[in-house]
Amino acid sequence: MSANKNILSSDVEIKGTLKFSNDLIIDGRIEGEVNSEGDLTVGENAHIQGDINTRSVTVFGKIVGNIKVTDRCELKQNAHLEGDVAAGKLAIEEGAIFMGSSAVGAAKGGGAAPAKPASSPAPASKPAPQSQPATAGTK
Repeated sequence: MSANKNILSSDVEIKGTLKFSNDLIIDGRIEGEVNSEGDLTVGENAHIQGDINTRSVTVFGKIVGNIKVTDRCELKQNAHLEGDVAAGKLAIEEGAIFMGSSAVGAAKGGGAAPAKPASSPAPASKPAPQSQPATAGTK
C-alpha cells in the first residue's frame, strides 16, 4: 500500500489551520493548528507555533505548542519541543529538547494519566506576603 506523501518545503510559510488526510512532511514555518488522521514529519528546518493533533508525529525541527497523537510521538536528536505531549507511545532521542509534560499510554486499560500537582493548597488560604511592590510610581 503506497500512501501519498505531501511536502511543504523550507520556503513555505502558513498562518492558520492546516488540515491534511495522508502523510505530510513540513520543513517550513507554520503558525496555527495542524490537524490530521495521517502521519506528520516535522523536518529539521521546520518551525511550528501551534498545537498538533495527528495520528503520529516525528519531530526533527522546532515546535512551540502541544502535541496530541493517537499513536506515536518521536522526538529526534535535534528536535526542540516546548509544550505538552499526549501520545500512545513516546520516544525521545538523546540530544532532543523537551520542555513540558507528557501523558503516555492509551486510555484503554488505565494507561498513564497526567499527574496532578501534589502541592496545591486550597485557594486564598492566606494572603500573599507582599501586597505592593516598593517601586510603584506615584505623583
